[in-house]
Amino acid sequence: MMLRYLTAGETHGPQLTAIIEGMPSNLTLNFEELNFQLVRRQKGYGRGRRMQIETDAAAVVGGVRHGKTTGAPIALVVENKDWKHWTKIMNIEPIEGTDEDRRRVHRPRPGHADLNGGLKYNHRDLRNVLERSSARETAARVAVGAVARQFLAHFGIKVAGQVLRIGEVEAKRQELPLDELIRITEESPVRVADKEAEAKMIAHIDQIKEEGDSIGGIVECIVEGVPVGLGSHVQYDRKLDGRIAQAVVSINAFKGCEIGIGFEAGSLRGSQVHDEIVYSENGGFRRATNRLGGFEGGMTNGEQIVVRGVMKPIPTLYKPLRSVDIDTKEEFTAQVERSDSCAVPAASVVMEHVVAWEVAKAFLEKFGGDSIEEIEANYRNYLAQVERY
Repeated sequence: MMLRYLTAGETHGPQLTAIIEGMPSNLTLNFEELNFQLVRRQKGYGRGRRMQIETDAAAVVGGVRHGKTTGAPIALVVENKDWKHWTKIMNIEPIEGTDEDRRRVHRPRPGHADLNGGLKYNHRDLRNVLERSSARETAARVAVGAVARQFLAHFGIKVAGQVLRIGEVEAKRQELPLDELIRITEESPVRVADKEAEAKMIAHIDQIKEEGDSIGGIVECIVEGVPVGLGSHVQYDRKLDGRIAQAVVSINAFKGCEIGIGFEAGSLRGSQVHDEIVYSENGGFRRATNRLGGFEGGMTNGEQIVVRGVMKPIPTLYKPLRSVDIDTKEEFTAQVERSDSCAVPAASVVMEHVVAWEVAKAFLEKFGGDSIEEIEANYRNYLAQVERY
């Protein structure tokens, strides 16, 4: 069974919509937990005014009956509360009026999809591009990932995240039991476990905001309880670490991904990088360390999956950069759309959910079935096989 999803909707449209196909039947969904993940995405020091307007919650409008999935496509809707202020501008019907009435965008913003999308799709109103390229779409991806996260939790797989850097402030990476890491980062406005770095990050964000600028950072996602053998070495597009890297870089404003020690491996000797294999009667085959972040040969090796992503500063600035008007070809300062000065803590939550989705997808490919009960049986048989090896 193949797990897949599509999303639709614009940042100032009436709603975001997501369709999940391939989720097995009889998975119990906790709706409060699903919406809790959406609330997490809205939090974080440095968020803009949009988060004061929206109170995200996903309405499940298909594929679930009496609290359990049916095996049919799952339809999720996240309402945009701000739509009421944009009903004319974003109406699907033709409207009369001037460019000002339509809020036409003709000055592309550096770092956004505005100009590229306008050229590609032949739009003279760049709002047609920015409305969909907005990071608002990640609310739908978090909703989708939250369903996948509950699927993984059914099989004892946990997902956590932490912020490791905001701008020039770096946090010490905390290797804690996952439940403790989740608790501590959930209490932090910048999602760090390093309290000393937390205070510095908040002060740094305040400084950046006062200067009318923006700041990026580095976030980490950890997945625990994953069995050995998800993904495959036999083709490039079946390597799970490669699929996770693609998913991470697909998040708005993400420009890089590393797994395990990542780029640090390029400066070390092989003896300092590779994880030695050990064996015990109770634990079976394990790695003495986890520098490769839970992957070898594109497959999980049973250790924690450790993934980091780097987010660039948000390109919408309150001290706008130079741009060129697509009508007059004259130089202007780029138009300002409402934005955050720092969205790194929120991006950490988004990354958790895109990684969770890829792991769930690989899990279903490995242990596929049409119902949770069928998948459970396949999983038990595989674990017994691995134990006998």
